[in-house]
This record gives sequence, C-alpha cells and structure tokens, in this order.
Amino acid sequence: MDTSGQLSITNLILNASTLVQVVMLFLLSLSVASWTIIVSRSSAYKNARVKADEFEEKFWSGIDLNNLYQDCVKRSNELIGLEVIYTAGFKEFVRLINSGPADQEVVMDGTYRQMKVSESRELENLESHLATLATVGSISPYIGLFGTVWGIMHAFIALAAVKNATLSMVAPPIAEALIATAMGLFAAIPAVMFYNRFVTKVETLENRYINFMDEFATILNRRLVRVRSEMNQKKDNVQNTASTMQSSMHQTPSYHSQSTTGYVREPQKTFSHTTVGGEEQQSAFARARLNRAAHTQSSVRYQTPGVEGDRMRSFNRPQSNGQER
Repeated sequence: MDTSGQLSITNLILNASTLVQVVMLFLLSLSVASWTIIVSRSSAYKNARVKADEFEEKFWSGIDLNNLYQDCVKRSNELIGLEVIYTAGFKEFVRLINSGPADQEVVMDGTYRQMKVSESRELENLESHLATLATVGSISPYIGLFGTVWGIMHAFIALAAVKNATLSMVAPPIAEALIATAMGLFAAIPAVMFYNRFVTKVETLENRYINFMDEFATILNRRLVRVRSEMNQKKDNVQNTASTMQSSMHQTPSYHSQSTTGYVREPQKTFSHTTVGGEEQQSAFARARLNRAAHTQSSVRYQTPGVEGDRMRSFNRPQSNGQER
C-alpha cells in the first residue's frame, strides 16, 4: 500500500515474493519479444504483397522474358517472392534447353521442380518466428497462473502465523499474485491474435505463388512446343535440301565422243562405286555436302524465349486515391 492506504500496482510488484517477480520479468520479456516479431512480420508481409503486385503487373504486361530475367539478375540481392521463383524457373528452363535435345516432359518437370524449391524457401522465410508467437500464446497464461498460485500459497502460509487475520492483511498478497496472471494474459492475447492473422497471410501468399508457378509453367510449355516445331521444320528443310542436291547430281548428263557420229548424250551416270556387298556408296563430294547439312541442323540451338504475345492480363487493383484501374 502507498501512504494513502490504497493499493498501488508498482508497490505490489516491488513487494511481491522473489519467485513471483521472476515470473513477471519473464512474462514481460516474452511480451516484448512477441511485439517485436509482430512489428517485423507485419512489415515483411506487406513488402512481400507489394513486391508480388509489382512483379505480376510487369510480368503480365507482355515484357520480353529475357529482359525481365536480366532485370532480376541485376537486383539478385533484393529479390523476394515471385521474383525469386521466376528467376529460378527461367534459368533452369534455358539451361535444360541449351544442354541438348531433351524430352519435353523432362524439361518442364525440371523447371517446375526448381520453382518449387524456390517457393519452399520463400515460404520458410515468411513463416520464420511464427512458431515463437505460437509458443508465447500457448505458455504465457500457464506461466502467469503458476506465479499466481505460488503467490497465493505464499500469502496463506504467512497468514497461518497470524491469529487474527483481516481483509487488509489478505488483500495485498492475493493482489500481488493476480498481477502475474494479468501479465500472462497480456503477453498471450496479442501473440495468439497476430499468429492467426499471419498464418492467413502466409497461406494467401502461398496460393499466389503456386498459381504463378502453374501459369508460368504453362507459358514455358507453350514456348517449348513452338520451339520444337521450329526445330523440326528446320530439320526437314535441311533434309529436303540435301536430297535435292543429291538428286541433281545424279541427273547431270555426260558426253563422250564416237568415231562416226560425234558427241551424243550418255545415259544417266552416278558418281559411285560398288562395294564388296553390292551396295553403292555416295561420292566424297556428296558426303561432304550431307555432312555440312547435318552440321547446320545440329547447330540450331534454342537460347531464350522471346516476347509472348498472348501473355496479357488486366489488373483491377484499387489505386491510392480509391479508384480502380
């Protein structure tokens, strides 16, 4: 009690037993830690949402994928969320394409796996310290209750030595003990409330990341089909060119002189010779032309996808002045 005979919370805390004071100090530290996590996580989730909005708006505007990738590489230390997923997936896609002829399913599976790994790491960063909030929200009431029980028990033990106990003697020890319970609730309630709110935000961002991965994989798959078609067309053109060259060489007329009739056209002659097995081989000139054609075919390599013309999406997010765009 203070000089006026009224109970003061400060005096009750200072006059509490040593164990109850330790419990109060521990609960106060838990409350400070939880509020620090709350402030930092709130800022992180807001930043992740804003960055995701900016990246998606840029991605669906039809920008060249190569330019977007180069822009992300320049800011490699600042990438978060969708930017990390896009960079990892695009890099793996180009690497698998340039590594040589591979099955389409293998390329897309490797690309999606790489994006999934990046997405898991981003979610791990978003979920950091949430377990601490859950722990604070779970154990704080019990720690406060422990301090309350200990304080009341200590008060009744002290009253047992007094013959005539009055209310003024019982009230201060009980009030000291109840302060521990109040501090436990003060630490637990915000921790539980913000933990549930943060879990909802993480789930929202996770769904957003997964949807982007599926959409981006669809775009890459469509680009891969187009590139495969172009490569097959070039291959057919090279083969047709080689066949035409070989046919034209076989149809070249030759002439020889006769003693009586002069020069006459000789039947079609091929520049080949017969092997032991009876099979004919092409001349060295024809083989060289075919080798050059085959080399031209093998040198066609896909580097990076270009502009995706149908990659457009409209956004209806409210602007800062309250209007929708």
